[in-house]
Amino acid sequence: MAFFDMPLEELKEYHPERYEEKDFDEFWKETFEESEKFPLNPVFEKVDSHLKTVEVYDVTFSGYMGQRIKGWLLVPKLEEERLPCVVQYIGYNGGRGFPHNWLFWPSVGCICFVMDTRGQGSGWLKGDTPDYPEGPIDPQYPGFMTRGILNPRTYYYRRVFVDAVRAVEAAISFPRVDPERVVVAGSSQGGGIALAVSALSNKVKALLCDVPFLCHFRRAVQLVDTHPYVEITNFLKTHRDKEKIVFRTLSYFDGVNFAVRAKIAALFSVGLMDTICPPSTVFAAYNHYAGPKEIRIYLYNGHEGGDSFQAIEQVRFLEKLFEEG
Repeated sequence: MAFFDMPLEELKEYHPERYEEKDFDEFWKETFEESEKFPLNPVFEKVDSHLKTVEVYDVTFSGYMGQRIKGWLLVPKLEEERLPCVVQYIGYNGGRGFPHNWLFWPSVGCICFVMDTRGQGSGWLKGDTPDYPEGPIDPQYPGFMTRGILNPRTYYYRRVFVDAVRAVEAAISFPRVDPERVVVAGSSQGGGIALAVSALSNKVKALLCDVPFLCHFRRAVQLVDTHPYVEITNFLKTHRDKEKIVFRTLSYFDGVNFAVRAKIAALFSVGLMDTICPPSTVFAAYNHYAGPKEIRIYLYNGHEGGDSFQAIEQVRFLEKLFEEG
């Protein structure tokens, strides 16, 4: 795919007008107050993963409205008592998979907490956590983008974002995790979730946000016809009278609106040939981001972004951040 979005010079200056409802902050305050009535109750069950350099724990904790969420915790076998922790969120339709899928961060000396994404995990890595819109629904093939979309209180990502914030709290409860060096990270959907958590949680030190999904929804659905954004387009093709309601709901979950509320140090990345999460949607979030920030730009890459090159950039970014305190 050739360049299809704005020229890079325009992307760097792209500050689209934001749309949010007046009760945005109150909506999220009430959302968390509802779920905080339920104890976090994290359970870490050590498992035999056949891995020799890390200890692995099968994790269960209470997410949205006390619903039980699965995860993995991988702890490198190092002598240090407390270690940095990277809380990892997963791309669209992926689940937590197996522990050996998540060895990068333990290999560089960080604990890795992987949150299973409710209802997902039937497209690439398997998932183990049901969704609970009314009763438990086992992991399924997409889509998720329009589940409950006619009301922000019933929208799917309301549940996911609460799970994600509580995943940070569950990670911090583990005694080997240094609570002053907790990082949220993800690519695509995982990047969008991590971006939301950077604004919704006060327990996080840094954000690693790669080719983020869930940003600048209206431009995304009008610019590309690729999955997953096309799920919204297809919904509106049929529900022609619901456009205003749909985009009102999505405004409560737009990464651009979380970006203006985030204050922690962040490293973003973008691929300028990305037809899944268009560059202008990434730059919309990055340019509005209120905290200290850097971005790595990959001119000739699509949704894979920087891939292994970006992993090296992330390690360098965190090493410098932790050294500076």
